[in-house]
Amino acid sequence: MIKEIVKNLKPSSTLRINELSKDLELQGKEIFKFGFGQSPFKVPEDVILELKKNAHHNKYLPMQGLPELRNAIAQFESKKKQNKYDESNIIIGPGSKELMFLLHILFDGEVLLPAPSWVSYKPQAILGRNKYHFIETSRERNWFPSAESIENIVSKNKNKNYLLFLNSPNNPCGLVCKNLQEISEVVKKYKILVLSDEIYSDLTFESDFQSISDFCPDQTIVSNGLSKWCGAGGWRLGYFVIPNQFIKLRESLKVLASETFTSVSAPIQYAAIAAFKNDHTEYLNISKNILKSVGNYVYENLRSNKVLISKPQGGFYLMPEFMDKKFKTSEDMCKDMLNKAGVAALPGSDFGFSEKKMYARISFTDFNGDEFMKNIPKNLSIDDNLLNEFAPKIVEGTKRLKAWVEST
Repeated sequence: MIKEIVKNLKPSSTLRINELSKDLELQGKEIFKFGFGQSPFKVPEDVILELKKNAHHNKYLPMQGLPELRNAIAQFESKKKQNKYDESNIIIGPGSKELMFLLHILFDGEVLLPAPSWVSYKPQAILGRNKYHFIETSRERNWFPSAESIENIVSKNKNKNYLLFLNSPNNPCGLVCKNLQEISEVVKKYKILVLSDEIYSDLTFESDFQSISDFCPDQTIVSNGLSKWCGAGGWRLGYFVIPNQFIKLRESLKVLASETFTSVSAPIQYAAIAAFKNDHTEYLNISKNILKSVGNYVYENLRSNKVLISKPQGGFYLMPEFMDKKFKTSEDMCKDMLNKAGVAALPGSDFGFSEKKMYARISFTDFNGDEFMKNIPKNLSIDDNLLNEFAPKIVEGTKRLKAWVEST
């Protein structure tokens, strides 16, 4: 009754850990939710107000998305990049995850995934019946592939189509890709299609964020949405920016949209116009100040000769490697971490690392972002006292994780 291709797949590990954490809390256990990554902040008030104003909209919208919203997104992306887009380049979906899935379905070729990669890239490639390749990376390169490592794969069969996924700042490590120009040369040489997953781009801690689309715009589809920078994960609104060179791909994506989700919620699309047209600089600056301070606290308190970890550069993730832990798999390690320290984290094997490597992904978002934001003026330096007051579960969870590290 069930297709073989689906039988071996499991529910997304990020969603699974969220539900497990909630179940344990209902049992009365104190759990530090370092596993599930979602924005701790509220949606900006002006965007919420627009949702209320537009709740009466009950008609289906165009498959590609509300024209006014697509125009706002095109201007939003054009300001950030060295490329000009218009509304015809934009397609709206119920979260960028759904659009990526449809891209896997329509793409005919092989998929290139840096190891580590977000947990859903690989299962979606499997469901799309595309062969996938994990590309070796290193901590020294912020866990992004070198041009050489990409070329080593694609040069073996130049007649195939290739789709490369790049996620910067990346999930699971919270680091930024620094060798985009080098990668772009290989992309242009072999005409590789790039999916640039920029869902965390507006949460880059420094102001010099660059997109691979700045170097090879004609080969790059940009993916983004409201879930991370706007705190609206549950609203389910994402989009692709598709260059004019891929008109046929865009039209095929519209066909799949028409046969799957039809169109995104009308009230949410109308409300989202304000998210992209209005100035949210202060909201973003405060968000980034808080996330950077919280992330740096976890980094500074965990790093040791027993824990290798890189300082976060954006988003809300860290990927520590626990050097002295003797478990068969990273999944076994994370189970022990949860049982003994009460800290929920995800094993590195979910992201493409060898299961024998003791990596875990940590999300540092277990705090009340609304309360924190209300009490932190912009540009205020956040010290340990403020973290104790407004992010107590991060502080206590980090202490327990550190004690767990030292316990063996």
